[in-house]
Amino acid sequence: MGNLSPLAYIPSPSSNGFNVGPLFFHAYGIAYVFAVAAAIVISRWRWRRAGGDPDLVYEVAMWGFPAGLVGGRIYFDITTPSQVPSHWWGVFAIWEGGLGIWGGIAGGAAIGVWILHRRLKRADIPRFMDAAAPSLLVAQAIGRIGNYFNQELFGKPSTLPWALKIDTLHRPPGYQQYATFQPTFLYEMIWDLSLAGFLIWLGYRRRIRPPGLFALYVAGYSGFRIFEETLRIDYSNHILGLRLNFWVASLLCLAGLLWFAAIQRGWRPSWMGSGGPPETPPTRDRAGRPASRKPVPPAARSGPSRQARRSSRGRR
Repeated sequence: MGNLSPLAYIPSPSSNGFNVGPLFFHAYGIAYVFAVAAAIVISRWRWRRAGGDPDLVYEVAMWGFPAGLVGGRIYFDITTPSQVPSHWWGVFAIWEGGLGIWGGIAGGAAIGVWILHRRLKRADIPRFMDAAAPSLLVAQAIGRIGNYFNQELFGKPSTLPWALKIDTLHRPPGYQQYATFQPTFLYEMIWDLSLAGFLIWLGYRRRIRPPGLFALYVAGYSGFRIFEETLRIDYSNHILGLRLNFWVASLLCLAGLLWFAAIQRGWRPSWMGSGGPPETPPTRDRAGRPASRKPVPPAARSGPSRQARRSSRGRR
């Protein structure tokens, strides 16, 4: 592979950040800032279209994003302790990479639902979850750009034209002789954006009981991770010869599909409110505002007038 021309692979960045005076800005952290910003913008747009207050998204993000970072780091520290830097602050070093997506989703979703319980009626919580689902996928796709700068989360050696060149320092043990690898983080970016577009389309074209779109987000993302885990070669604990996250993704994919099927059959847990027919989006005017119903004239509500009834009796 050392004889490949520069056009035969994707080069890796020479640095994972940049300096501004005495400060060093990590590309990994910058990617997550843009990821959160994109999630907020998309969620506000979708929640407004659903008839909700878009400013609620700010409050959910203000608490959910830090909870996601904490949950993601805890998951990483527990499942891959050998990869945690040895210094005392290594368990907190998220700028060096190391966020478990499952812990991040669990932490952010738990705190987000707690905020929603305080601000919304129970029946509106599933609608908010559906509005937020595509934005989470877009955020995850943008966050994977940080993995590119860190030269991590790549797959098996490859000679494909879009293979990623990895510096010797970042190659796992046993793969020092290879130069280019499968860019699995890029595959995930493409999948996340495609799935986000599909969920938006499905929400407009089909009557899906909420939070059906969120359940499909869980199932769809996890389903792709099953495939991705068969390509990745970075360190992982194994169970029955397969990576730990392969099993986690398999269980979550199955759970998401069962959850979606149960929702569409009318099941909801008590904390989400009662079931019922799928929500019908509110009618909107040309400016995108919810259209108010015109008041019905008193005459129309009270039926035919007295004079009309007398005339009708005279014609009998």
